[in-house]
Amino acid sequence: QVQLVESGGGLVQAGGSLRLSCAASERTFSTRVMAWFRQAPGKEREFVAAINLSGDLTSYSDSVKGRFTISRDNAKNTAYLQMNSLKPEDTAVYYCAGDAAWGTKPRDFGSWGQGTQVTVSS
Repeated sequence: QVQLVESGGGLVQAGGSLRLSCAASERTFSTRVMAWFRQAPGKEREFVAAINLSGDLTSYSDSVKGRFTISRDNAKNTAYLQMNSLKPEDTAVYYCAGDAAWGTKPRDFGSWGQGTQVTVSS
């Protein structure tokens, strides 16, 4: 399993922006579909965005489409989530995940980071 480490979370006011990063521990990063999920207190972990190996295919949940952008830099073994126009309902722990095949459900991914907290104040 590839090890993943998220960073970039924090406290931001509604309407603000944050950029999350997910650094992978090994060169096989370029062979992994990468995704972001989030989990708010008392709620199930939900899909946010996914990106394919080359970065030319992406998918987003309806709740973040048009506001968030997923990207990757295979040379740096890093995936990103640019979050704009943040809303209080975006408050959650954000996790990056990776696996060999495409998926949008938590069970589709075998490698997970430890999570980074994003808090959006109103």
